Amino acid sequence: MKAGKDFIPIVIAYLLCIAAGYAVLGYAGLPQPWDAFAADIVATLVIFAFSVAYRNSSFYDAYWSVIPPLLALWWMQSHTGMSGDARAIIVMALVCVWAIRLTTNWAAHWGGLNHEDWRYPLVRARAGKAALLADLFGIHLFPTVQVFLGCLPIYAVMSRGGAPLGWLDALAFAVTLGAILIETIADLQLHAFVARREPGAFMRSGLWAWSRHPNYFGELGFWCGLALFGLAAAPSQWWWLTPGALAMAAMFVFASIPFMDRRSLERRPAYADYMRQTSALVPLPPRR
Repeated sequence: MKAGKDFIPIVIAYLLCIAAGYAVLGYAGLPQPWDAFAADIVATLVIFAFSVAYRNSSFYDAYWSVIPPLLALWWMQSHTGMSGDARAIIVMALVCVWAIRLTTNWAAHWGGLNHEDWRYPLVRARAGKAALLADLFGIHLFPTVQVFLGCLPIYAVMSRGGAPLGWLDALAFAVTLGAILIETIADLQLHAFVARREPGAFMRSGLWAWSRHPNYFGELGFWCGLALFGLAAAPSQWWWLTPGALAMAAMFVFASIPFMDRRSLERRPAYADYMRQTSALVPLPPRR
């Protein structure tokens, strides 16, 4: 169980990483969006230093949701007039709602400084003597690059906005907000189940009866919604606006879902039947 004092190093780490990133933005003199990318990398290195010092890579867990709204805010204030642009305001609001919800969910269920995500020791163990490099690149820098790619549509909205809202914006809004709602409901259902579950039981009701990983589906939907907003703002720039969402899809389909399913199969034999009956990602009616 975490204590309130456990949050102090986390808060200090993120204040320092944000300060380091802001210093890069202010003094590196790089063009956009490369200045934000450099700041993102430097901020990640600060968090990595804390992960190593505390021997706990879960220092990075909150980074996923803390940084995107800061990037959005930087890009909005860097482009005159975007603070009054309808599309920019909508995207900014959705990103903030997503970030607050996800960060709050992490803080409410974080296990404290003695807890580390079970996947991180496996990554380091598989790397052997290169464990530190696997920690740096696999657990810290790779997700940072992935999330930055996912945030590039925000940059397009803030830097190439001004076009009237259209049907693609309506679709993007529905997808993004719907994804946030799906992820929220899935997390609430899961936490309620965990609080009263019996040994060996696993979640298979509510949204989890239609998808083995509805929280992943909601998270992926959020990044796809941002990509749609980017396409609405700059349709000709699709070649650098879509890789972020595609990378997220590849991560969930080829890494996260197989990883989680394999662990559940090892611990719960009945999970095999659940896998045969239930869609892996996209919610679908259960198969008989």
